[in-house]
Amino acid sequence: MEKAQVAFKKMSLWQVVIIGVAYMTPMVVFDTFGIVSGITEGRVPLAYILALGAMLLTAFSYARFSRQTEKPGSAYTYTAESCGPKAGFFVGWCALMDYILLPLVNALLAGIYLEALIPGVPYWVWVCIFTGLVTLINCFRINILANLSLVFVVAPLILMLLFIYLVIKGIGTEQGYHHVLTMTPLLNGDSSILPLITEASILCFSFLGFDAVTTMSHETRDPKKNIPRAVMLTTLTGGVIFFSASWFIQLYFPSNVRFNNPDEALPEIVMYVGGALFQAVFLCAQIMNTFASGLATHASASRLIHIMGRDGIFHKGTFGQVHNKLGTPLYAVLFIGLTSLLAISLDLATVVSMVSFGALIAFTAVNFSVFVKFFVQDKQRQGLKNIFLNLVLPLFSVGVMLGLWINLEMSALICGCIWLAVGVLLYMYKRLRKQNIVISSAY
Repeated sequence: MEKAQVAFKKMSLWQVVIIGVAYMTPMVVFDTFGIVSGITEGRVPLAYILALGAMLLTAFSYARFSRQTEKPGSAYTYTAESCGPKAGFFVGWCALMDYILLPLVNALLAGIYLEALIPGVPYWVWVCIFTGLVTLINCFRINILANLSLVFVVAPLILMLLFIYLVIKGIGTEQGYHHVLTMTPLLNGDSSILPLITEASILCFSFLGFDAVTTMSHETRDPKKNIPRAVMLTTLTGGVIFFSASWFIQLYFPSNVRFNNPDEALPEIVMYVGGALFQAVFLCAQIMNTFASGLATHASASRLIHIMGRDGIFHKGTFGQVHNKLGTPLYAVLFIGLTSLLAISLDLATVVSMVSFGALIAFTAVNFSVFVKFFVQDKQRQGLKNIFLNLVLPLFSVGVMLGLWINLEMSALICGCIWLAVGVLLYMYKRLRKQNIVISSAY
Protein backbone atom coordinates (compact mmCIF):
# COMPACT_ATOMS: atom_id res chain seq x y z
CA MET A 1 0.00 0.00 0.00
CA GLU A 2 2.80 2.42 0.89
CA LYS A 3 4.56 1.72 -2.41
CA ALA A 4 1.39 2.55 -4.31
CA GLN A 5 1.05 5.85 -2.47
CA VAL A 6 4.64 6.87 -3.35
CA ALA A 7 4.12 6.04 -7.02
CA PHE A 8 0.87 7.97 -6.90
CA LYS A 9 2.51 11.40 -6.34
CA LYS A 10 3.92 12.19 -9.75
CA MET A 11 1.96 14.93 -11.51
CA SER A 12 3.52 18.33 -12.06
CA LEU A 13 1.65 21.63 -11.88
CA TRP A 14 1.02 21.84 -15.61
CA GLN A 15 -0.32 18.29 -15.75
CA VAL A 16 -2.85 19.06 -13.01
CA VAL A 17 -3.92 22.25 -14.81
CA ILE A 18 -4.35 20.34 -18.09
CA ILE A 19 -6.65 17.83 -16.36
CA GLY A 20 -8.60 20.71 -14.80
CA VAL A 21 -9.01 22.45 -18.16
CA ALA A 22 -9.97 19.17 -19.83
CA TYR A 23 -12.58 18.67 -17.11
CA MET A 24 -14.14 21.99 -18.09
CA THR A 25 -14.63 20.93 -21.75
CA PRO A 26 -13.58 24.35 -23.18
CA MET A 27 -15.56 23.95 -26.39
CA VAL A 28 -18.81 23.64 -24.43
CA VAL A 29 -19.16 27.37 -25.09
CA PHE A 30 -20.23 26.47 -28.64
CA ASP A 31 -22.82 23.94 -27.42
CA THR A 32 -24.49 26.35 -24.99
CA PHE A 33 -24.12 29.61 -26.95
CA GLY A 34 -27.56 29.59 -28.60
CA ILE A 35 -29.35 28.92 -25.30
CA VAL A 36 -27.42 31.54 -23.33
CA SER A 37 -27.61 34.15 -26.09
CA GLY A 38 -31.39 33.78 -26.27
CA ILE A 39 -31.91 34.26 -22.53
CA THR A 40 -29.34 37.06 -22.10
CA GLU A 41 -30.50 38.80 -25.33
CA GLY A 42 -27.10 38.63 -26.96
CA ARG A 43 -24.79 39.23 -23.97
CA VAL A 44 -23.06 35.87 -23.57
CA PRO A 45 -19.55 37.34 -22.91
CA LEU A 46 -20.94 39.49 -20.07
CA ALA A 47 -22.60 36.43 -18.52
CA TYR A 48 -19.24 34.64 -18.61
CA ILE A 49 -17.55 37.60 -16.89
CA LEU A 50 -20.11 37.42 -14.06
CA ALA A 51 -19.63 33.66 -13.78
CA LEU A 52 -15.83 34.03 -13.79
CA GLY A 53 -15.98 36.66 -11.03
CA ALA A 54 -18.10 34.39 -8.84
CA MET A 55 -15.85 31.41 -9.52
CA LEU A 56 -12.64 33.31 -8.75
CA LEU A 57 -14.01 34.15 -5.31
CA THR A 58 -14.72 30.49 -4.66
CA ALA A 59 -11.47 29.29 -6.25
CA PHE A 60 -9.59 31.54 -3.84
CA SER A 61 -11.34 29.79 -0.93
CA TYR A 62 -10.40 26.38 -2.37
CA ALA A 63 -6.80 27.54 -2.81
CA ARG A 64 -6.59 28.71 0.82
CA PHE A 65 -7.78 25.34 2.11
CA SER A 66 -5.47 23.36 -0.19
CA ARG A 67 -2.49 25.24 1.27
CA GLN A 68 -3.44 23.95 4.74
CA THR A 69 -3.75 20.25 3.99
CA GLU A 70 -2.49 17.60 1.59
CA LYS A 71 -5.70 15.62 1.98
CA PRO A 72 -7.70 15.32 -1.25
CA GLY A 73 -11.46 15.44 -1.32
CA SER A 74 -12.38 18.97 -2.36
CA ALA A 75 -15.46 20.46 -0.66
CA TYR A 76 -16.09 17.19 1.20
CA THR A 77 -12.74 17.25 3.02
CA TYR A 78 -12.62 21.02 3.57
CA THR A 79 -16.11 21.14 5.07
CA ALA A 80 -15.54 18.09 7.26
CA GLU A 81 -12.31 19.53 8.68
CA SER A 82 -13.86 22.92 9.54
CA CYS A 83 -17.55 22.22 10.21
CA GLY A 84 -17.46 18.58 11.30
CA PRO A 85 -17.93 15.17 9.66
CA LYS A 86 -21.72 15.45 9.54
CA ALA A 87 -21.60 18.64 7.45
CA GLY A 88 -18.80 17.11 5.38
CA PHE A 89 -20.92 14.07 4.61
CA PHE A 90 -23.88 16.09 3.27
CA VAL A 91 -21.70 18.47 1.25
CA GLY A 92 -19.74 15.53 -0.15
CA TRP A 93 -22.96 13.71 -0.95
CA CYS A 94 -24.34 16.72 -2.87
CA ALA A 95 -21.04 17.21 -4.73
CA LEU A 96 -20.95 13.50 -5.55
CA MET A 97 -24.06 13.91 -7.71
CA ASP A 98 -22.14 16.22 -10.04
CA TYR A 99 -19.05 14.05 -10.04
CA ILE A 100 -21.05 10.96 -11.01
CA LEU A 101 -23.20 12.74 -13.60
CA LEU A 102 -20.47 14.60 -15.51
CA PRO A 103 -18.80 11.44 -16.90
CA LEU A 104 -22.30 10.31 -17.87
CA VAL A 105 -22.90 13.64 -19.69
CA ASN A 106 -19.69 13.16 -21.68
CA ALA A 107 -20.69 9.62 -22.64
CA LEU A 108 -24.09 10.92 -23.73
CA LEU A 109 -22.59 13.76 -25.82
CA ALA A 110 -20.03 11.45 -27.39
CA GLY A 111 -22.82 9.08 -28.43
CA ILE A 112 -24.75 11.97 -30.01
CA TYR A 113 -21.73 13.33 -31.92
CA LEU A 114 -20.50 9.95 -33.13
CA GLU A 115 -23.94 8.81 -34.25
CA ALA A 116 -24.26 12.07 -36.21
CA LEU A 117 -20.93 11.45 -37.96
CA ILE A 118 -21.47 7.71 -38.52
CA PRO A 119 -25.26 7.08 -38.52
CA GLY A 120 -24.85 3.40 -39.39
CA VAL A 121 -23.68 2.54 -35.86
CA PRO A 122 -26.38 2.69 -33.16
CA TYR A 123 -26.13 5.31 -30.40
CA TRP A 124 -25.87 2.75 -27.59
CA VAL A 125 -22.84 1.10 -29.24
CA TRP A 126 -20.98 4.42 -29.30
CA VAL A 127 -21.82 5.02 -25.62
CA CYS A 128 -20.41 1.59 -24.71
CA ILE A 129 -17.24 2.08 -26.78
CA PHE A 130 -16.62 5.57 -25.40
CA THR A 131 -17.27 4.54 -21.78
CA GLY A 132 -15.18 1.39 -22.09
CA LEU A 133 -12.18 3.26 -23.50
CA VAL A 134 -12.36 6.05 -20.91
CA THR A 135 -12.66 3.50 -18.09
CA LEU A 136 -9.75 1.45 -19.40
CA ILE A 137 -7.40 4.46 -19.54
CA ASN A 138 -8.44 5.56 -16.05
CA CYS A 139 -7.48 2.14 -14.68
CA PHE A 140 -3.83 3.04 -15.27
CA ARG A 141 -1.60 5.64 -13.67
CA ILE A 142 -2.65 9.29 -13.66
CA ASN A 143 0.33 10.44 -15.79
CA ILE A 144 -1.10 8.60 -18.78
CA LEU A 145 -4.36 10.48 -18.28
CA ALA A 146 -2.57 13.85 -17.97
CA ASN A 147 -0.56 13.35 -21.17
CA LEU A 148 -3.58 12.19 -23.16
CA SER A 149 -5.59 15.14 -21.84
CA LEU A 150 -2.90 17.49 -23.17
CA VAL A 151 -3.29 16.09 -26.70
CA PHE A 152 -7.09 16.15 -26.62
CA VAL A 153 -7.23 19.70 -25.21
CA VAL A 154 -4.60 21.39 -27.39
CA ALA A 155 -6.00 20.18 -30.73
CA PRO A 156 -9.52 21.65 -30.17
CA LEU A 157 -8.00 24.90 -28.85
CA ILE A 158 -6.02 25.26 -32.08
CA LEU A 159 -9.27 24.89 -34.01
CA MET A 160 -10.86 27.47 -31.74
CA LEU A 161 -8.09 29.93 -32.67
CA LEU A 162 -8.73 29.12 -36.34
CA PHE A 163 -12.43 29.83 -35.77
CA ILE A 164 -11.57 33.24 -34.27
CA TYR A 165 -9.35 34.01 -37.27
CA LEU A 166 -12.17 33.09 -39.68
CA VAL A 167 -14.62 35.32 -37.77
CA ILE A 168 -12.24 38.30 -37.94
CA LYS A 169 -11.53 37.68 -41.62
CA GLY A 170 -15.21 37.19 -42.48
CA ILE A 171 -16.40 40.34 -40.71
CA GLY A 172 -13.43 42.36 -42.00
CA THR A 173 -14.05 41.28 -45.59
CA GLU A 174 -17.83 41.78 -45.55
CA GLN A 175 -18.27 44.80 -43.25
CA GLY A 176 -14.81 46.28 -42.73
CA TYR A 177 -12.29 45.59 -39.98
CA HIS A 178 -13.54 48.53 -37.92
CA HIS A 179 -16.58 46.36 -37.10
CA VAL A 180 -14.27 43.95 -35.26
CA LEU A 181 -13.19 46.70 -32.84
CA THR A 182 -16.50 47.13 -31.02
CA MET A 183 -17.94 46.62 -27.53
CA THR A 184 -21.23 45.29 -28.90
CA PRO A 185 -20.65 41.64 -27.85
CA LEU A 186 -20.24 42.79 -24.25
CA LEU A 187 -23.16 45.20 -23.90
CA ASN A 188 -25.45 44.71 -26.92
CA GLY A 189 -27.77 47.57 -25.89
CA ASP A 190 -29.70 45.81 -23.09
CA SER A 191 -29.35 46.70 -19.40
CA SER A 192 -31.53 44.07 -17.65
CA ILE A 193 -29.55 42.15 -15.02
CA LEU A 194 -31.81 39.20 -14.06
CA PRO A 195 -31.25 37.17 -17.28
CA LEU A 196 -27.51 37.61 -16.81
CA ILE A 197 -27.64 36.28 -13.24
CA THR A 198 -29.81 33.36 -14.32
CA GLU A 199 -27.36 32.34 -17.03
CA ALA A 200 -24.31 33.01 -14.86
CA SER A 201 -25.72 30.44 -12.40
CA ILE A 202 -25.66 27.90 -15.24
CA LEU A 203 -22.33 28.97 -16.74
CA CYS A 204 -20.61 28.62 -13.36
CA PHE A 205 -20.60 24.91 -13.88
CA SER A 206 -18.38 25.29 -16.92
CA PHE A 207 -15.69 26.08 -14.31
CA LEU A 208 -15.94 22.88 -12.26
CA GLY A 209 -12.40 21.89 -13.26
CA PHE A 210 -10.89 23.92 -10.42
CA ASP A 211 -12.92 21.87 -7.93
CA ALA A 212 -11.81 18.63 -9.57
CA VAL A 213 -8.06 19.26 -9.29
CA THR A 214 -8.31 19.39 -5.49
CA THR A 215 -9.24 15.68 -5.49
CA MET A 216 -5.78 14.83 -6.90
CA SER A 217 -3.44 16.17 -4.21
CA HIS A 218 -2.18 12.67 -3.34
CA GLU A 219 -1.09 12.28 -6.98
CA THR A 220 0.60 15.69 -7.28
CA ARG A 221 4.13 16.75 -6.45
CA ASP A 222 4.35 19.25 -3.58
CA PRO A 223 0.53 19.51 -3.27
CA LYS A 224 0.50 22.38 -0.76
CA LYS A 225 2.30 24.48 -3.35
CA ASN A 226 0.97 23.16 -6.66
CA ILE A 227 -2.71 22.48 -5.91
CA PRO A 228 -3.49 26.12 -4.89
CA ARG A 229 -1.71 27.33 -8.03
CA ALA A 230 -3.55 24.78 -10.16
CA VAL A 231 -6.92 25.89 -8.71
CA MET A 232 -6.37 29.54 -9.67
CA LEU A 233 -4.67 28.80 -13.02
CA THR A 234 -7.44 26.39 -14.06
CA THR A 235 -10.13 28.96 -13.23
CA LEU A 236 -8.38 31.80 -15.05
CA THR A 237 -7.51 29.65 -18.08
CA GLY A 238 -11.08 28.47 -18.42
CA GLY A 239 -12.39 32.01 -18.01
CA VAL A 240 -10.12 33.37 -20.75
CA ILE A 241 -11.09 30.57 -23.13
CA PHE A 242 -14.84 30.89 -22.49
CA PHE A 243 -14.85 34.69 -22.69
CA SER A 244 -12.70 34.87 -25.85
CA ALA A 245 -14.70 32.25 -27.72
CA SER A 246 -18.08 33.71 -26.71
CA TRP A 247 -16.91 37.23 -27.66
CA PHE A 248 -16.17 36.28 -31.26
CA ILE A 249 -19.23 34.04 -31.62
CA GLN A 250 -21.40 36.90 -30.35
CA LEU A 251 -19.60 39.30 -32.68
CA TYR A 252 -20.57 37.13 -35.67
CA PHE A 253 -24.05 36.26 -34.35
CA PRO A 254 -25.46 39.30 -32.45
CA SER A 255 -28.75 37.39 -32.02
CA ASN A 256 -30.21 33.93 -32.63
CA VAL A 257 -32.20 34.85 -35.73
CA ARG A 258 -29.90 32.87 -38.05
CA PHE A 259 -30.18 29.63 -36.07
CA ASN A 260 -32.79 27.03 -36.96
CA ASN A 261 -32.21 25.29 -33.61
CA PRO A 262 -30.62 27.63 -31.01
CA ASP A 263 -30.50 24.79 -28.43
CA GLU A 264 -28.06 22.89 -30.66
CA ALA A 265 -26.38 25.77 -32.47
CA LEU A 266 -22.81 24.42 -32.76
CA PRO A 267 -23.14 22.83 -36.25
CA GLU A 268 -24.76 25.98 -37.63
CA ILE A 269 -22.20 28.28 -36.02
CA VAL A 270 -19.22 26.53 -37.59
CA MET A 271 -21.03 26.04 -40.92
CA TYR A 272 -21.75 29.77 -41.27
CA VAL A 273 -18.21 30.73 -40.29
CA GLY A 274 -16.09 28.11 -42.09
CA GLY A 275 -18.22 25.99 -44.42
CA ALA A 276 -18.96 22.26 -44.59
CA LEU A 277 -15.35 21.02 -44.40
CA PHE A 278 -14.59 23.17 -41.38
CA GLN A 279 -17.82 21.95 -39.78
CA ALA A 280 -16.76 18.30 -40.17
CA VAL A 281 -13.28 18.98 -38.77
CA PHE A 282 -14.74 20.99 -35.90
CA LEU A 283 -17.13 18.20 -34.95
CA CYS A 284 -14.19 15.79 -34.83
CA ALA A 285 -12.40 18.22 -32.53
CA GLN A 286 -15.52 18.40 -30.39
CA ILE A 287 -15.42 14.63 -30.00
CA MET A 288 -11.76 14.88 -28.95
CA ASN A 289 -12.68 17.59 -26.46
CA THR A 290 -15.49 15.42 -25.07
CA PHE A 291 -13.06 12.50 -24.76
CA ALA A 292 -10.59 14.68 -22.80
CA SER A 293 -13.38 15.83 -20.51
CA GLY A 294 -14.57 12.24 -20.15
CA LEU A 295 -11.12 11.15 -18.99
CA ALA A 296 -10.82 14.00 -16.49
CA THR A 297 -14.34 13.79 -15.05
CA HIS A 298 -14.06 10.01 -14.71
CA ALA A 299 -10.75 10.38 -12.85
CA SER A 300 -12.10 13.01 -10.45
CA ALA A 301 -15.34 11.12 -9.75
CA SER A 302 -13.52 7.87 -8.99
CA ARG A 303 -11.13 9.65 -6.65
CA LEU A 304 -13.91 11.31 -4.69
CA ILE A 305 -15.61 7.93 -4.26
CA HIS A 306 -12.24 6.47 -3.19
CA ILE A 307 -11.78 9.24 -0.60
CA MET A 308 -15.29 8.75 0.78
CA GLY A 309 -14.71 4.99 0.80
CA ARG A 310 -11.45 5.44 2.69
CA ASP A 311 -13.40 7.46 5.28
CA GLY A 312 -15.96 4.67 5.65
CA ILE A 313 -18.89 6.41 3.95
CA PHE A 314 -18.84 3.73 1.26
CA HIS A 315 -17.51 0.18 1.61
CA LYS A 316 -13.91 0.64 2.71
CA GLY A 317 -12.61 -2.70 1.47
CA THR A 318 -13.95 -2.03 -2.03
CA PHE A 319 -13.72 1.70 -2.68
CA GLY A 320 -11.20 2.78 -0.05
CA GLN A 321 -8.27 0.82 -1.50
CA VAL A 322 -5.65 1.68 -4.13
CA HIS A 323 -4.63 -1.14 -6.47
CA ASN A 324 -1.03 -2.09 -5.64
CA LYS A 325 0.13 -2.62 -9.24
CA LEU A 326 -1.96 -0.04 -11.10
CA GLY A 327 -1.68 2.70 -8.46
CA THR A 328 -5.30 3.73 -9.01
CA PRO A 329 -8.59 3.28 -7.08
CA LEU A 330 -9.59 0.51 -9.47
CA TYR A 331 -13.02 -0.41 -8.08
CA ALA A 332 -14.08 3.24 -7.91
CA VAL A 333 -12.97 3.66 -11.55
CA LEU A 334 -15.01 0.62 -12.62
CA PHE A 335 -18.05 1.85 -10.66
CA ILE A 336 -18.02 5.20 -12.50
CA GLY A 337 -17.72 3.31 -15.78
CA LEU A 338 -20.83 1.29 -14.97
CA THR A 339 -22.87 4.38 -13.99
CA SER A 340 -21.79 6.15 -17.20
CA LEU A 341 -23.51 3.41 -19.19
CA LEU A 342 -26.83 4.86 -17.95
CA ALA A 343 -26.32 7.40 -20.76
CA ILE A 344 -27.90 4.76 -23.00
CA SER A 345 -31.33 5.37 -21.45
CA LEU A 346 -31.17 9.00 -20.17
CA ASP A 347 -31.58 12.25 -22.08
CA LEU A 348 -29.25 15.25 -21.89
CA ALA A 349 -31.79 17.74 -20.53
CA THR A 350 -32.63 15.52 -17.54
CA VAL A 351 -29.00 14.93 -16.61
CA VAL A 352 -27.83 18.52 -17.07
CA SER A 353 -30.69 19.85 -14.93
CA MET A 354 -29.29 17.89 -11.96
CA VAL A 355 -25.65 18.97 -12.23
CA SER A 356 -25.94 22.52 -10.90
CA PHE A 357 -27.55 21.78 -7.54
CA GLY A 358 -24.68 19.95 -5.86
CA ALA A 359 -21.94 22.21 -7.22
CA LEU A 360 -23.46 25.37 -5.79
CA ILE A 361 -23.93 23.70 -2.41
CA ALA A 362 -20.27 22.64 -2.48
CA PHE A 363 -19.09 26.14 -3.45
CA THR A 364 -21.22 27.77 -0.75
CA ALA A 365 -19.97 25.31 1.87
CA VAL A 366 -16.29 25.89 1.05
CA ASN A 367 -16.67 29.67 1.24
CA PHE A 368 -18.45 29.36 4.59
CA SER A 369 -15.82 26.90 5.80
CA VAL A 370 -13.11 29.53 5.20
CA PHE A 371 -14.94 31.80 7.65
CA VAL A 372 -15.31 28.99 10.20
CA LYS A 373 -11.74 27.72 9.87
CA PHE A 374 -9.75 30.95 9.84
CA PHE A 375 -11.99 33.47 11.62
CA VAL A 376 -13.78 31.31 14.21
CA GLN A 377 -11.47 28.36 14.92
CA ASP A 378 -8.01 29.82 14.27
CA LYS A 379 -9.07 33.29 15.52
CA GLN A 380 -7.23 35.11 12.74
CA ARG A 381 -9.05 38.41 13.38
CA GLN A 382 -6.29 40.92 13.99
CA GLY A 383 -5.90 43.74 11.47
CA LEU A 384 -7.87 44.82 8.42
CA LYS A 385 -6.25 42.18 6.20
CA ASN A 386 -7.40 39.27 8.36
CA ILE A 387 -10.87 40.77 8.77
CA PHE A 388 -11.18 41.16 5.01
CA LEU A 389 -9.77 37.73 4.09
CA ASN A 390 -11.39 35.69 6.86
CA LEU A 391 -14.72 37.47 7.44
CA VAL A 392 -15.76 39.89 4.70
CA LEU A 393 -14.56 38.02 1.61
CA PRO A 394 -15.82 34.50 2.46
CA LEU A 395 -19.23 35.74 3.64
CA PHE A 396 -19.54 37.94 0.55
CA SER A 397 -18.70 34.86 -1.55
CA VAL A 398 -21.41 32.90 0.29
CA GLY A 399 -23.87 35.66 -0.59
CA VAL A 400 -22.87 35.52 -4.25
CA MET A 401 -23.34 31.74 -4.32
CA LEU A 402 -26.76 32.02 -2.66
CA GLY A 403 -27.75 34.65 -5.23
CA LEU A 404 -26.90 32.20 -8.00
CA TRP A 405 -28.52 29.30 -6.15
CA ILE A 406 -31.95 30.95 -5.89
CA ASN A 407 -31.91 31.46 -9.67
CA LEU A 408 -31.60 27.76 -10.43
CA GLU A 409 -34.29 26.14 -12.54
CA MET A 410 -37.06 24.39 -10.59
CA SER A 411 -36.21 21.01 -12.15
CA ALA A 412 -32.65 21.27 -10.79
CA LEU A 413 -33.95 22.09 -7.31
CA ILE A 414 -36.39 19.17 -7.33
CA CYS A 415 -33.80 16.63 -8.54
CA GLY A 416 -31.26 17.99 -6.07
CA CYS A 417 -33.65 17.74 -3.14
CA ILE A 418 -34.45 14.13 -4.06
CA TRP A 419 -30.74 13.32 -4.12
CA LEU A 420 -30.27 15.07 -0.76
CA ALA A 421 -33.17 13.07 0.72
CA VAL A 422 -31.45 9.84 -0.35
CA GLY A 423 -28.31 11.10 1.41
CA VAL A 424 -30.28 11.75 4.60
CA LEU A 425 -31.63 8.18 4.52
CA LEU A 426 -28.12 6.80 3.94
CA TYR A 427 -26.76 8.83 6.84
CA MET A 428 -29.54 7.65 9.18
CA TYR A 429 -28.96 4.04 8.13
CA LYS A 430 -25.24 4.26 8.84
CA ARG A 431 -25.86 5.90 12.22
CA LEU A 432 -28.37 3.21 13.26
CA ARG A 433 -26.05 0.45 12.07
CA LYS A 434 -23.17 1.93 14.06
CA GLN A 435 -25.34 2.17 17.20
CA ASN A 436 -26.47 -1.45 16.79
CA ILE A 437 -22.83 -2.59 16.48
CA VAL A 438 -21.93 -0.69 19.66
CA ILE A 439 -24.88 -2.20 21.53
CA SER A 440 -24.06 -5.71 20.30
CA SER A 441 -20.42 -5.40 21.34
CA ALA A 442 -21.51 -4.22 24.82
CA TYR A 443 -23.33 -7.52 25.31
